[in-house]
Amino acid sequence: MEPDHVDEIISAWRVEMPEIAGLPLELAKRTALLVSAFELTAASALDKLHLTQAEYGVLATLRRVGAPYRLKPTDLTQALLLSSGGTSNVIKRLVAAGYVSREADAEDGRSSWVELTPLGVETAEEAVRATTAAHARLVSRIPDATARALSEHLRVALAAVEEGVLIHR
Repeated sequence: MEPDHVDEIISAWRVEMPEIAGLPLELAKRTALLVSAFELTAASALDKLHLTQAEYGVLATLRRVGAPYRLKPTDLTQALLLSSGGTSNVIKRLVAAGYVSREADAEDGRSSWVELTPLGVETAEEAVRATTAAHARLVSRIPDATARALSEHLRVALAAVEEGVLIHR
């Protein structure tokens, strides 16, 4: 295979700091570039809907849980790996746009529910379809067998690293 941009980065580090120029850096760089490609592709689709990635994350998460399409803000924070302040800001923007409503929890006065409005359901579905189509166009550039193998390898890698890093029990 032809050397790529990551190979150039690794080669440069082998000269400057050989002790860091190994597989961990190579995996980190390739994974980051792949994530960036997916995020840029999704962002382009979401721009047309006037949504940010964070807004999309809230809408898609609420739509994914099924009717009545509602969660507590703390559940959204955990699902999206956002800060509580970040989640709160996104929810405020979505309330102002008419995509979600926020109501007090009748059983716990300290908590509330965030729920998709009918417009929010429609927008969430449109956004999910748009980002999925954009991702499909991106993935179509990868041979099918490679994409399937990559997905399985990523499953194994995530299982090995996510506990304690991404998931805190």
